[in-house]
Amino acid sequence: MNIAIAKRPNSTPLSASARLAEAAVSGAMRLPAGALRTRRGTRRTAFARQLAMYLTHVGFGLTLTEVGACFQRDRTTVRHACALIEDRRDQPTFDFAVSALEIGLAHLAFGLQLGVGPEVSR
Repeated sequence: MNIAIAKRPNSTPLSASARLAEAAVSGAMRLPAGALRTRRGTRRTAFARQLAMYLTHVGFGLTLTEVGACFQRDRTTVRHACALIEDRRDQPTFDFAVSALEIGLAHLAFGLQLGVGPEVSR
């Protein structure tokens, strides 16, 4: 599922998509905010970062190089992360969880594009 419903506006920094995916994965995996930005960490943190990179690439349509820049990693690291996540999607439970994250990000990103949200509806 590609979250980039409309063409990405040039004024939106690419890192906004990455931060959105990072926040969603951190929340889903109950990791502290900013944990994915550490250079080294636990296996769980590394896996969460790989998942966030995957969602940023596949969901938001950023190139591997763009995702790498957002996460301060090389494009080959992003390619490796995406391959790992794709391989695990063969597991139905994991695939369901990733699909739920993709759908949630799509709804959130679409709402942000329309300018609707809790602060707007007041």
